[in-house]
Amino acid sequence: MRRGASLALAVALLAGCATPAHNPLFAGADPAVLVEHDTVRLLPTGRGDTLRGWVRERGRWRAGPPLIALADIRWAPDGAPRHFLWAPDMLATNGRYYLYYSIGPQNPTPSRIGVATAVSPDGPFVDSGRPLLTGGAGFEAIDPAVFADPHDGRTYLLAGGSAGARLRMFELASDRVSIARELPVTQPPDFTEGAYLHERDGTYYLSYSHGRYDRGDYSVHYETAPSVAGPWTYRGRLLASDSRYKGPGHHSFFRDPADGRWKIAYHRWEHVSGDGPYRGERQVAIETIRYLRDGRIAPIRMTP
Repeated sequence: MRRGASLALAVALLAGCATPAHNPLFAGADPAVLVEHDTVRLLPTGRGDTLRGWVRERGRWRAGPPLIALADIRWAPDGAPRHFLWAPDMLATNGRYYLYYSIGPQNPTPSRIGVATAVSPDGPFVDSGRPLLTGGAGFEAIDPAVFADPHDGRTYLLAGGSAGARLRMFELASDRVSIARELPVTQPPDFTEGAYLHERDGTYYLSYSHGRYDRGDYSVHYETAPSVAGPWTYRGRLLASDSRYKGPGHHSFFRDPADGRWKIAYHRWEHVSGDGPYRGERQVAIETIRYLRDGRIAPIRMTP
């Protein structure tokens, strides 16, 4: 989740161009992942007015067409202060695609999460016509992450963080554009934003970012549980700044169809030093992760 000038990216200029599949992949932030068959899509924050996906083909990444623009969302405020569109996630189900996104800032108007649908992952997406979730009372409606549980058949939405630093969890209705109910969730230690949920071999992993996005303390922490309902056990910090790369976070996990290995997509700052605040553009990267025998994830090392 990021605001202002830090949202500026070169994606619009790179549309139709391809980049090699080694780190960093391209300028961007907050990458979500959608895997279908042999295709991997990354969905990063864009310039703030448009969302666009990236697709890996034959070992290279190319920018796809625009998915949705802020101007196409009728309920999005169009006056001062300037509003931004960021931190998307996508779900494929029922023969359709559902795109979730944040619109903010929180003040003076509350942040909101919206959802749009399309018949193709390349869009164009049509907004549902109303916010799915609105912030307020110490809660920022940002950073949506959707999780379809393979065991109970339900779809869950995680949201929240930043200045409010409060996580909330919901079960989505069968139409995926409305909320069925809110679920209780214990606030994770050191939670700031960017929560993500995935499952492997019956273990559930709730991971999230801690710290400030433009500083060296930005990092990924995680918990594990036997089900979405918990109980959750804090497992510590998973990904953190090193001597070369700073502020890694706002990530997603996926199993890569190219080699069958589990990986993490995230953003980081390159060519910066000190503790921040950093300036410029963040870069999207992918690392292979390793699960230990007890289900924990080995600390992740960032690679060039």
